Amino acid sequence: MGDLINLRRARKLKARDDKAKSAATNRLAFGRSKAEVRLTEAERDLERKRIDAHRLQADPGKETQDD
Repeated sequence: MGDLINLRRARKLKARDDKAKSAATNRLAFGRSKAEVRLTEAERDLERKRIDAHRLQADPGKETQDD
C-alpha cells in the first residue's frame, strides 16, 4: 500500500516553495544596495553629460536667445 500524505501540508509546502522561487528572482532583480543604485545613477548622469558635451548643434526643440 502507498504512503499516506496530508494534502493540506503538501499544498502549503508547494506554496512555500513557489514563494521562495519568486523571492529569489526578486532578489536578483531588485536586491541592490542604495550605494549600488546611486553609483549606477551617477555613472548614467556622467555618460549623459559626456554625450551632451560632444554635440555639434543645439537641440532643435530648445530656443536660443540671440540679442
